[in-house]
Amino acid sequence: MATPSPKTDRADAGEPELIAALSALRGGLGRALAFGLVASLLALSPSWYMLEVYDRVVYSRSGITLTMLTLAVLLALALIQVQEWARGALLHAAAGDFDRRLGSRVFTAALGVGRSGTAEGGAQALQDVRTLREFFQSPVLVAAFEAPMILVYLALVFAISPWLLVVTLGAAALQGLIAWSNERATGPALREANRHGLAAQTCAARLLDNAQAIEAMGMLGRVRERWATLQRKAVSLQAGASLAGGGWQAGAKLLQNLVSSALLGLSCWLLLRGELNGGGAMLVVSGIFGGRALAPFVQLVTHWQGLVQAREAWRRLAGVLAARPAPAPAMPLPPPRGELAVHHVSAAAPGSTTLLLRDLNFTLQPGEVLAVIGPSGAGKSSLARVLLGLWAPTAGKVRLDGVDITGWNKDELGPALGYLPQGVSLIEGTLADNIARFGPADPARLQAAIEAAGLDELVASLPEGRDTPIGPGGARLSGGQRQRVGLARAVYGEPAFIVLDEPNASLDEAGDAALANLIARRRAAGTTFVVITHRTSVLAVADKVLLLVDGQQQAFGPRDEVLGAIREANLQHARRAAA
Repeated sequence: MATPSPKTDRADAGEPELIAALSALRGGLGRALAFGLVASLLALSPSWYMLEVYDRVVYSRSGITLTMLTLAVLLALALIQVQEWARGALLHAAAGDFDRRLGSRVFTAALGVGRSGTAEGGAQALQDVRTLREFFQSPVLVAAFEAPMILVYLALVFAISPWLLVVTLGAAALQGLIAWSNERATGPALREANRHGLAAQTCAARLLDNAQAIEAMGMLGRVRERWATLQRKAVSLQAGASLAGGGWQAGAKLLQNLVSSALLGLSCWLLLRGELNGGGAMLVVSGIFGGRALAPFVQLVTHWQGLVQAREAWRRLAGVLAARPAPAPAMPLPPPRGELAVHHVSAAAPGSTTLLLRDLNFTLQPGEVLAVIGPSGAGKSSLARVLLGLWAPTAGKVRLDGVDITGWNKDELGPALGYLPQGVSLIEGTLADNIARFGPADPARLQAAIEAAGLDELVASLPEGRDTPIGPGGARLSGGQRQRVGLARAVYGEPAFIVLDEPNASLDEAGDAALANLIARRRAAGTTFVVITHRTSVLAVADKVLLLVDGQQQAFGPRDEVLGAIREANLQHARRAAA
């Protein structure tokens, strides 16, 4: 037996959540199915009306009978519209309920995918929820709800003549073959088109983020061509799939029309032989019933693209949910004091097997400041992500107050952590929103964070003070100001453990001094710091130093001891080079 691929296994692991969200909608979907079946039964009323007029009115010439029959069929047609409206309302409600049940969970998982370095995968997950939500009201699902009526129509055709049933079943088999062929012809192209379309969207978004640099350095034509190549490929694949699908759709409709004519001709032949049950009135009725029996198949082929997109969205969502499982309920833990223990940790970027960190081993006590130094590419930013539990180690453990940080509920742990990434990313909102982490702002803590980051002058200069909108990504602020806002956000609420990745990269001399004073004050209050830096100003307030080279721990210990050993090693290297 073939072994399932890991990708398939992951997708299968995520399906229970999707199935659970779908199962919760059984009541509404069941009522929608019932309304659809009633509407389909009432759709027989025009045929009934035709037969009754032929049998009762033409020969009796009764105006009253015609009036009553006409009122009855009008009532039936009105009820069809009511039933279809009710079905549509129920499907709309089911779509909204599905989104509410799954939207927040997928958003959280999408953020997890995004922080793993595959932002386009996170954006696609949110789009996939929309695709599934819209599928609830698609013609394909409506056709599926009407599928049980196929048996009714087939039974009616059989009652007229078994030979008519044979022709109808043969046509149904051909429609099924057309649907299968449509999938084979268009499925791969549609999947590739969606993949290239997503790549083009992601490329455009990233280029827009760098619009000023692109324009200033004359890169517009080249990067536009890069985007256009992806876009043309997506459009070409989409057009090819649509063209192929259009051919199969035309074949399905042609077959449906041919079947109606074939059933009419066969009914006439059977009537001449005296083998058509119901007499001459069944000539037209048989074609109507046969066409209605094939209608769901035609809908399926016509809207096959929507079905393929929904299936692919389901598969991708299952993979995202499996990759980012919902945290299991756990006993609440007390806020950490800041004791950090790194036990033989090795780590790679999510989705990669290349180790960026190898066998790191050190500890920090509450209130200690660790400066992490080393050349570019040494793994310092990777260490920051591992220490905060954003990346899970491939080996070893990172423990905060003795608890594995990767398994700690982030909603519970988050307020006790502070993080200033190397590239500060602010969120559209007010200055206060960003500093207070978009939670209810405590005025005293907010002011303390503003003062700690040296933002007093900035707040005083803004038209609405702390409530001033800063624009998308903090566009209304300079690089140094964004750095300070990110720093204020990191220290807001006086967290016990703070990781700063190149915190003074965009700061001037005054900002550098303010940063050192902030660290010194928070260290005295018991906050544990890990500061990644290339500048020496922070070293003055560090208790310990970690030297990383090629992801390996070259030295760790008290600041003066490690720095002295580094100076001695550099001096010996210089002497050997001179000799």
